[in-house]
Amino acid sequence: MISGGPGAGKTTLIAELSKLGYATAPETARQIIQEQVRLRGTALPWADKEAFAHLMLERSIESYLYYVKQAGPIFCDRGIPDALCYARLIGMGDELAMQLACRRYRYAPLVFLAPPWKEIYVTDDERKQDFAEAVRTYEKMASVYEYCGYETIELPKMTPKARADFVLEKIQPAS
Repeated sequence: MISGGPGAGKTTLIAELSKLGYATAPETARQIIQEQVRLRGTALPWADKEAFAHLMLERSIESYLYYVKQAGPIFCDRGIPDALCYARLIGMGDELAMQLACRRYRYAPLVFLAPPWKEIYVTDDERKQDFAEAVRTYEKMASVYEYCGYETIELPKMTPKARADFVLEKIQPAS
């Protein structure tokens, strides 16, 4: 699992791991935003935040169920706990379904978190948060993954190739 706040290089790292031949799972939140904009839907972080959170959970579970059947390591760009984090960020009252999903659908115990990185942070059509919100998201994300029982490792701020090498070194069994 590779997670963290927005604009910290997660998707770039996932692309690098894919170039190295590893299986990867794309980020569902960005797909939802693109789909909702295309369909003129309202389940968006700047419109109906709770609908977006529920859709994010639903799609994250679908992604998990699809990729868990694959052999070998699969690097996921965010996961089910990210939906719980978002629910907490927006102050959504009922997060029980998300907590249950986090307990039921488990990833590998080691999660890599991309910290806020001002030098590479940019906004775009799907990422509208300012850098301060990216920092708050990262902090909440770290606490949610720990709450869910995962060990977290902060990714160093380095080139995508060096980050990929760092991740691969950490997941290799010690000899």
